[in-house]
Amino acid sequence: MVKEHVCVCITELQKTQSFEHYTLSEKAMDYRILFMDEDQDRMYVGCKDHVLSMDINNISQTPLKIFWPASTSKVEECQMAGKDPTHGCGNFLRVIQPYNRTHLFICGSGAYSPVCAFVNRGRRPEVSLHSLMKTESGKGRCSFNPQVNTVSVMLNQELFSGMYIDFMGTDAAIFRSLTTRNAVRTDQHNSKWLSEPVFIDAHLIPDGSDPNDAKLYFFLRERLTDSSGNTKNIHAMVARVCPNDTGGQRSLVNKWTTFLKARLVCSVLEEDGTETHFDDSVFRGSAVCVYNMADILTVFNGPFAHREGPNFQWVAFQGRIPYPRPGTCPGGAFTPHTQSTKEFPDDVVTFVRNHPVMFNPIYPVGRKPLVVRTHSDYKYTSIAVDQVTAADGHYQVLFLGTDKGTVQKVVVLPSNGSLDEDLILEELEVFKKQSPITNLKISSKKQQLYVSSEHGVSQVSLHRCDAYGSACADCCLARDPYCAWDGLSCSRFYPTGKRRSRRQDIMHGNPLTQCRGFNLKAYRNAVEMTQYGVKNNTTFLECQPKSPQASVKWLIQRDNDRRKEMHRDLSDRVLSTNHGLLIRSVHSSDQGVYYCLATENGFKRTLAKIRLQILSEALVSALSNKHSPWGWAASLHPKALVSAFSPAETLAMHQYCKERKQMQSLQNIQNPMRGDLGKLKPLLDHRKSRNRRNHLQEE
Repeated sequence: MVKEHVCVCITELQKTQSFEHYTLSEKAMDYRILFMDEDQDRMYVGCKDHVLSMDINNISQTPLKIFWPASTSKVEECQMAGKDPTHGCGNFLRVIQPYNRTHLFICGSGAYSPVCAFVNRGRRPEVSLHSLMKTESGKGRCSFNPQVNTVSVMLNQELFSGMYIDFMGTDAAIFRSLTTRNAVRTDQHNSKWLSEPVFIDAHLIPDGSDPNDAKLYFFLRERLTDSSGNTKNIHAMVARVCPNDTGGQRSLVNKWTTFLKARLVCSVLEEDGTETHFDDSVFRGSAVCVYNMADILTVFNGPFAHREGPNFQWVAFQGRIPYPRPGTCPGGAFTPHTQSTKEFPDDVVTFVRNHPVMFNPIYPVGRKPLVVRTHSDYKYTSIAVDQVTAADGHYQVLFLGTDKGTVQKVVVLPSNGSLDEDLILEELEVFKKQSPITNLKISSKKQQLYVSSEHGVSQVSLHRCDAYGSACADCCLARDPYCAWDGLSCSRFYPTGKRRSRRQDIMHGNPLTQCRGFNLKAYRNAVEMTQYGVKNNTTFLECQPKSPQASVKWLIQRDNDRRKEMHRDLSDRVLSTNHGLLIRSVHSSDQGVYYCLATENGFKRTLAKIRLQILSEALVSALSNKHSPWGWAASLHPKALVSAFSPAETLAMHQYCKERKQMQSLQNIQNPMRGDLGKLKPLLDHRKSRNRRNHLQEE
């Protein structure tokens, strides 16, 4: 089970030098990062009615932009057809591909009437983004519905797209257009080929040394019928075609003759090897799987699926497979004398039409997911991966976008030769408004991560080493492959550096071996702080470890007694949260010294030592009396108290309310604090939100 962790809010990120944000408007405009040109330091973003060219060094600088709305007549037709005026009847940019060194080819939904055009960005893209050239139809290049994914790849000035080709959204296709050759697509209305697909991404991947053998892979989700032919389950799939496919001569004319697809398994296997299937409407969660390209090629070179028998079940095809093997590219290593797919024998083309599915599924590395999140309040919507070299090896760092608008930074730890452990290094809130992350792009050259949602584009550094604290042990326990202890601070790790003082241990994160010579004994003790609580009211003891992997426990020492662990005292009245200890109703017996202990990889330290003193009823009455010397406190407006609470205290209150599903008013939260007002005057004067330990006059 993954340990709950703290999310870094956007207000904290904005205070750092590692975060930038840009948006055209406060309205949702559905931004998508569609093309990154690191050679020219430009990033091209499509949104509603706009094309943006951003500087990848700082996206908050005013970008170059082209305003390209749908025509008034098309917008009116779209609205008359009953489509959403805000999220449908506009020109949502969904394709931006480099056509050559000076021009881009772009397409938008055009208010349910797709349209495409060329854009001249010149030889200095940082200073120019010229007006649109002549527009043309986008049918077969971009989906009509902007809420439906469109994926595209430009190869040799030919556009390959995965999208829906009709207004009603029933005809899905993988299409080649913008070509001097004939246009080619998947077989129309053939559920064996495509069945209600959701296109995710597309990539050209080599297959051997001959460039003619390279395949274009499309990753998608489909609804497929089960063996009974009734229920439709969602499956992850990978399909591929040969880019030089020109269709058949007599059969599959202008259709792919090299189209094949296979199922990607990303489920938790039972002990007997059976797969687990979850109803997406009942269970909420996500998984991330890693696949080996060799395993993918093995499946595509394996048996084909075939339906037979009284129940029409899927079995491995046992008959004769025609030559050349279906799915082979013309002019490649295995077909050097075949120049075109039109030369394929009829039995090869017929076999592809009837048997496009491979029988064996593709299993992930280790035959299990790398990351599994179940019973979580979010789902993963996007992923970007960076390969990082650390002192003790090479690591994969995953950046995972969620549907609640956050980005998780996860490091993958190899174990026993397989990838089976993941650690969440941090979770970042990169937008003010919660909305699903639509794209994640990494610039290894700039060491930056770019994130898009419907509310804008954000930029954050891949590493924020200073956030791990100013001590060697904190830096080591973070286990961030980007960071290491340099003897003075936690800073960026460079593998080419020759400094021997760099301390880093990603695999084990053991400060006892890495931080010798640094005062580790100082971690065993913490400076004692005094905090006051009011009887029968609420108080909060703050303690938040910097590492999400640390486990925290609380100890209490009453009078001169021994310290005792509080697990027996934890109840609905006393709650341990991610930010500290929340005591809902303070009792006289709660007075004592509280120790917050963190343990990680066998390394123990005291994060906080708080002496809690309980105020008496008489003192509370005196503080609340307008005629007493503390009368100024009784007349304070409740809103004036908000600045006296630390962000952690505020978050703890909200967290408790969320867990208990009780929405309390601001007055109900603040009234229990009124007896402790004597110490708030210096807080209100100096706005030191974390200093809540001023001494009061004794009774």
